[in-house]
Amino acid sequence: MPDHARARETGTRALLDALLEGDPEQRLVFHDLLAGLGRRTFGMMLFVASLPAFIPIPGVAGAISGPLCALVGVHLLFGMRKPWLPRFIANRGPRRRSLQLFDEMMSPWLARLEHLARPRLTGMLEHPLAAMFTGLQLVLLGLLLALPIPFTNYLFGVLLLVYALALLERDGLLMLLCWLVGIATIVVFGVLSGSLAAAATKWIGGLF
Repeated sequence: MPDHARARETGTRALLDALLEGDPEQRLVFHDLLAGLGRRTFGMMLFVASLPAFIPIPGVAGAISGPLCALVGVHLLFGMRKPWLPRFIANRGPRRRSLQLFDEMMSPWLARLEHLARPRLTGMLEHPLAAMFTGLQLVLLGLLLALPIPFTNYLFGVLLLVYALALLERDGLLMLLCWLVGIATIVVFGVLSGSLAAAATKWIGGLF
């Protein structure tokens, strides 16, 4: 069993520490990252998928992170128990150096969040309707992240990280908070601004 799989029982911090150890130039491919994580698989998928949102390159970060986060949402929306990833995604992933830079930037905030998160209301997370609702929100938030909305990458990135933490720590109460903030974010940046409608129209137009 991979070291990061054994570390998962001691929390997200220990899981991340295990991933940080090693050659900074080594690529951490999705297929290996998700091995042996069980119910935490989708939390890890979302955690890694949200990392590009913190790359300070306008127009690039969201274009990478948004579709990946939406893909995690699709898994939950359709009740998939195991991740299905196209080969070109399964065999790709961030270099360990990118994860180390992310940790340097976000470690204090992750530490505070992890102190608040713990397994509770886990039955809510496992209910099919709750998983579908979480998946729907992740799809919409991923779509918004992919759009060129100014100054929102970090906002969406942090929110998606909290979703990931709720899934990793099996914290139903934290997920309820994510739902409330997620709804408000989707309404303000998606519905009221018309961004989601414009993106959907463009996507449908591209199909036909």
